[in-house]
Amino acid sequence: MESDIWGTRYMRSLLTALLGAILLVAPAAAQDWPTRPVRLLVGFPAGGPTDIPARIIADQLRARLPQPVVIENRTGAGGRIALDHVMSQPRDGHTLLVCTYIDALNTLGTARPYPLSDLAPISQITRAYYALVVPNSLPARDAREFAALAAARPEAVAFGHVGGASMPNLVARIFEGLVGARMVEVPYRGTPPVLQDLIAGRLQLFVGPLVNTMPLAQAGQVRAIGMTSPERLAVAPDVPTLREQGIDLVAQGWLGICGANGIPAPVVATVNRLVVEAVASPEYRAAVEGTGAGAVSSSPAELGRLMEETVAQYRGVIRGFNIPLD
Repeated sequence: MESDIWGTRYMRSLLTALLGAILLVAPAAAQDWPTRPVRLLVGFPAGGPTDIPARIIADQLRARLPQPVVIENRTGAGGRIALDHVMSQPRDGHTLLVCTYIDALNTLGTARPYPLSDLAPISQITRAYYALVVPNSLPARDAREFAALAAARPEAVAFGHVGGASMPNLVARIFEGLVGARMVEVPYRGTPPVLQDLIAGRLQLFVGPLVNTMPLAQAGQVRAIGMTSPERLAVAPDVPTLREQGIDLVAQGWLGICGANGIPAPVVATVNRLVVEAVASPEYRAAVEGTGAGAVSSSPAELGRLMEETVAQYRGVIRGFNIPLD
């Protein structure tokens, strides 16, 4: 009898100790992070609209952390090379990704599929809208005139894009459906050659980031005929939205900070707090807003919902046009 009592007491003491150890692990994980340099991977080239915000975020994190924060540009496959590398690393918060809407949409691919749940959302860092630009040689002064021209000339109007899951392609496809046009797609490996061909009149449409399109429009080299934003933007107050012109199309791209699923929750919370502080900094806001994008932060749950909404919004377009993602 006495041995049973002591045995029960021993088990209770052991369980209490184990529970205490478990409860201490989570705070310790956050307190110990980072124990070595933090790598922030960017799946697109240096100097582009994904890289610029990433470098400012990295600068802000360096000022707040005892370890270096290193940017690594691992380009190719629409960001998939960077994502695959992040997924292959220990899930301890020392390897992070500047995730994009493309990473969310690529979960719809078939050759190398991965579930959206493989990504651990941490915080959104930008929201970006797009301008529809046409060559000056095209007799279309606004989106309505362009729509009429494209509808009247099936497969005679070409648009450029930089990838199947890119917003330049998706918006052009949705635009086609809304106005009853059939355009010809021309894929490119980057934005500069698209704009060169647009200026030369070899393309008739490009849906591009404001950082690339608006300087050319303001210099008179191309014509901006509409914005994908819900309302006019301060950086281009004279360019009407598509919705204003009777075309019900609103589309945004976004960037965020993600990791691979499995990073300890306290580390995710710590990184989120630091990124939110970085996004709120005057340096970050000035730099990002100067490109025509918006500086936006979020909770991990909010970014997770945005990722799910992005997949839901564009799934039908990707499948309806049989857009390759791999």
